[in-house]
This record gives sequence, structure tokens and C-alpha cells, in this order.
Amino acid sequence: MAHHLAPICDAITRLLSPHAEVVLHDPVTDEVIGIWNSFSERSVGDPSLLGELDEQTTTGPDVYGPYPKSLADGRRLSSVSAVLRDAAGDPEVVLCINVDRTAFEEASRMLAAFASPVVGQPRALFEHDWSEALNEIIADHLRRRGTTVDRLTRDDRLELLAKLDKTGVLSQRRGVPAVARALRISRSALYQLLGQVRKEPIDADPS
Repeated sequence: MAHHLAPICDAITRLLSPHAEVVLHDPVTDEVIGIWNSFSERSVGDPSLLGELDEQTTTGPDVYGPYPKSLADGRRLSSVSAVLRDAAGDPEVVLCINVDRTAFEEASRMLAAFASPVVGQPRALFEHDWSEALNEIIADHLRRRGTTVDRLTRDDRLELLAKLDKTGVLSQRRGVPAVARALRISRSALYQLLGQVRKEPIDADPS
């Protein structure tokens, strides 16, 4: 066994624990001469089967991979192998690092689920929550115009009030003070604007 490489293999295993298996192969005898965190059920003296590297494309000088492998139980691995040469340039040992992708794939699926589009709110739960409708309408109005409540023009407020009035938000108990508070105007100012909206209906954006 190439004992001088043992600390390196141990260090790699500790760094990637428990997801990595590190194996040293003798390219002459084609046998495993060292293995750390074995999850492939191999041990020292087992056949190395290094012929599989002939099917891989080098990605650097004497480096193969990462390339995919599978375990008997269906787990998928990402593997990389490096041929380490002696002073004469002859292959001395092959170092292989096999990473179990299971934990990473599960984490990826979990993150993808969190990042997936949120379904619409159940109508049965929110159809009577006019405050939720108020927030959604105002937020959509601001988002479409790329502005903030403080920067709304008079015409913007008229159009927004027309939308809110059409949905019935302003007819709800405490609807008027809630809208005035959301638009940061006084109730009297809101009533003046609302009077104009109802006297001369605004063609609110149907979207």
C-alpha cells in the first residue's frame, strides 16, 4: 500500500464525510490497496476493475471525470479518478473519489419545491376576506406601474379607487378607513376622490 497517500485520502474523506468514499488502486495488480468510508461494499484486495477508465474521457492530465456511477442499491455517484505517477513517470497508484449524490439530489428537490410557483389562494377561504382583496389590488396596481403609494398621481388614485369600488371593498364595514390608510390619504380626501369616481366612472384597467 502507498502509505504516504493515506493521510491525503483520510483528509478528503473527513472533509466530505459522510458522502464520499475514497479508494486507492494498484494499477499493476488491479486491486484495491486502500479504502476509506466504504459504501460500495469493497475492501482491500478486491478487484479494482480499472478497465472502466478506458471508457472515460480525460478532463486533465491523468484525471478522469467527474463521471456517473451507480451502486447496487440504486444510489447514484459522481466519481473522479486520478493516476498518480512515480519519479520515472510510471503509474504508481490510482486515486478515486466517489461521492454519493443522494443527499444533494434530495436537497435539490426540496429547494425546487420551495421555489416552485405558489398556487392561487383557495377562494373558499378568502372570498370574504376583503382586506386580502384590498392588499392584492393595491399591490398589483403599484407593481404594474412600477411606483409606490406615495408617488401615485391623482389619476392613478382615481383609477385604483374605481377598481376597489367595483370589487365592493369600499362598501365593507371599515372599508373606507382601511383604504384611506392604505393610500395614505385622509378620509375626506378619499370621499372627494370617490365622489368623482362615482360621478364620472373611470375606465379602470380590466387586468
